[in-house]
Amino acid sequence: MGADEGFLGQLGPALQMVLPRLDERSRRLVLGMAAEAAGKGGTAAVAGLTGASWQTVADGKAGLAAEDELPPGRVRRPGGGRKLLTATDPGLAGALESLVRDAKRGDPESPLVWTTRSAGHLADALTAAGHPCSDSAVLRLLGRMGFTQQSNSRAQEGRQHPERDAQFRHIAARSGEFTGAGQPVISVDAKKKEMTGNYWQDGREWAPAGEPVLVRDHDFPERDQRYAIPYGIYDEQANAGFVNVGTGGNTAALAVESIRRWHGMVGRHAYPGARRLLVVCDAGGSNGYANSGWIAGLADLAEETGLDIEVCHFPPGTSKWNKIEHRLFCQMSLAWRARPLASYDIIIDTIGHVTTKTGLTARAVLDENPHPTGVKISDARMRDIEKRRLVRDDRHGEWNYAFLAHPPEPEPEPEPALPRRLAGRDTLNCPALTGMAPGDLNALAAALEIPLAARREQRTYARRGGRARNGAGQRGPKPGLSPLDHVLAVRLRDHLGLTAAATGALIGVNRTTASSITALTRDLIATAGIPLPPAAGPPAAPVRTLDDLREYAAGHGIEITIPPAGADTPPESTLTAPTRRKITLF
Repeated sequence: MGADEGFLGQLGPALQMVLPRLDERSRRLVLGMAAEAAGKGGTAAVAGLTGASWQTVADGKAGLAAEDELPPGRVRRPGGGRKLLTATDPGLAGALESLVRDAKRGDPESPLVWTTRSAGHLADALTAAGHPCSDSAVLRLLGRMGFTQQSNSRAQEGRQHPERDAQFRHIAARSGEFTGAGQPVISVDAKKKEMTGNYWQDGREWAPAGEPVLVRDHDFPERDQRYAIPYGIYDEQANAGFVNVGTGGNTAALAVESIRRWHGMVGRHAYPGARRLLVVCDAGGSNGYANSGWIAGLADLAEETGLDIEVCHFPPGTSKWNKIEHRLFCQMSLAWRARPLASYDIIIDTIGHVTTKTGLTARAVLDENPHPTGVKISDARMRDIEKRRLVRDDRHGEWNYAFLAHPPEPEPEPEPALPRRLAGRDTLNCPALTGMAPGDLNALAAALEIPLAARREQRTYARRGGRARNGAGQRGPKPGLSPLDHVLAVRLRDHLGLTAAATGALIGVNRTTASSITALTRDLIATAGIPLPPAAGPPAAPVRTLDDLREYAAGHGIEITIPPAGADTPPESTLTAPTRRKITLF
């Protein structure tokens, strides 16, 4: 007797409708029940009717007769299916963990390195070590062992300065003092240099599916590549940012110019009564405490703005604590995520629209000044700044210092003493020595005053490339001889026949200078066409030396003190010694 075909014919459509909705165990039991009801040969008939396996139908019939119940949530008895690899290969998990941890520690003897820790490479390494497995098995095992893919975490600080916390407290105290007094406090720093153009930007932004912004497939700079260097100023009291976008170099000149622009465009209007400014910055870069350009630029800015500028640096390696980093720069990065910085206008516009729920506002300007690198500040200027303009704190003066808006005037340098004159002008200006009346000699000196000044200006212009300047901190012209000294030198030599050494000793110069001023004065008199008054004839015997002059002066009743040779006055042979000072002739 075969299976009840009529019964199966009626049951067939119902089975086709209900079987897809059952789980594996329920499907087996329903098939077994149908086969049992169909009678002998029902197993094969139900299998042919539903397309199920004969074994599946037979297992269903056996399941109906079984008395044991399956645990909740299971469709098969425990122990069924393929054994886990960890069961068949107990050393697999340990070998995998050893590979991953050795590579994580960077062990140079490990067969794997950072760049090879993929599931496929781990599976190959395990198979080669006698633990055959697939990459999917490796992934399952790693999950069970508590491993996940991790990125680096920037949480470990470098070597900490012993005064780190003390400097933090000092900065907080100074900021609180300035804020309480209504004086501005700004946090400054330079952001990463950005290439301007249709280049890829990190991050994601909402856009229609399948319509990404198309950018260049590489980030290699072009020959005439333009860059943007955002230098930011964050006003802590106003919760406002100001960004000066430089196009030249990231130098101290850009840093100082950024603060200058902030003060001119924002600061002086926001704080009209300010007398001081506190600048908080990190310890290196364009605003580093060892940067001479930063020191010199802030000293000039203090004088220019009339503000005493105080600076506090964070200790080295702690720049992330600077407020501008997590108050302004992070918001700028979010603003232009996935947005190519194709032009300076886009950069300025993007920064200008930065806002937060806490009230942050931002403003940006473009700075096209070159701000070149390699600018040197002279040692003399740095010494002047340290002496007059810079006041360093007693505690870590390299990190904490202030620039005076109104530095004291430099002390005038003492005028170098002229060589001792052996005779005064009034004594030498007598007819017996010059051959001319005192009034005529004075008139000749007055006529030479303008030509001498013109020659002096001409020489100065040629030497300096411009007019002489006597600004603050600059030395004026060296003390020189008067026009009367020039005329006296000429007349003493022409009338008496004195040597250059003796003439120089009388007016306080050396022999070379006496010869030079004599030639210069004669040339100016001839060039200017100055008429010479009549002169008396020379003495009968030439007066060549100082000893001769002593006797000659005594014979004419002239009181002139000339020590005898070998006394306090050095002999003629030493008057041109290199130790004597050379002075300006005109």
